[in-house]
Amino acid sequence: MNLKALQKLCYGVYIISSKKDGKFNGQIANTAFQITSEPPTLAVSINKQNLTHDYIVSSRVFTVSILSKFAPMTLIGRFGFKSGRDIDKFADTGHRTGTTGAPIVLDNAVGYLECEVLSMTDVGTHTVFIGKVIDCDVLGDAEPMTYAYYHTVKGGKSPKTAPTYVKEDSRPAGPVEWRSTPVRTCTSWSPPGA
Repeated sequence: MNLKALQKLCYGVYIISSKKDGKFNGQIANTAFQITSEPPTLAVSINKQNLTHDYIVSSRVFTVSILSKFAPMTLIGRFGFKSGRDIDKFADTGHRTGTTGAPIVLDNAVGYLECEVLSMTDVGTHTVFIGKVIDCDVLGDAEPMTYAYYHTVKGGKSPKTAPTYVKEDSRPAGPVEWRSTPVRTCTSWSPPGA
């Protein structure tokens, strides 16, 4: 089974944020999608190990900031590869507080959606939160960043907690090339790296 087929699905790059006890946290996610239009609902998939997961479970609200393809890797790195347990991700990030009290990231965002949780579904390592959109707006006209753009143009990687993480295969890609290796007086064949 070639799990890389899953990487052919289309995704965006978003910052999912929430609040708890007067504090804010957020994380990069690629799994956010509209479920219904009347009323508008949205689903996000968040790893249970992430602090943002705890904040959403506690507050039952979240925001989705849709990143532009021009978002710098420093912003993605802050929200995608650093923990809110160690740093304040919002300290140097342009944001505002939404209707629910959850933060909305404004830096390099083309739009946002603010949601109240309707239901939570445990899917093993992750929880899928379904939220009713209670506020949203367009913040800019730039093209949204796709996950494919993040990987191919920006050279981005997926953290192990991402729902789309695929462990890199250590085997060489493509056909195996054979080479001869001298062993005493005879010749033997072995694959590269053997």
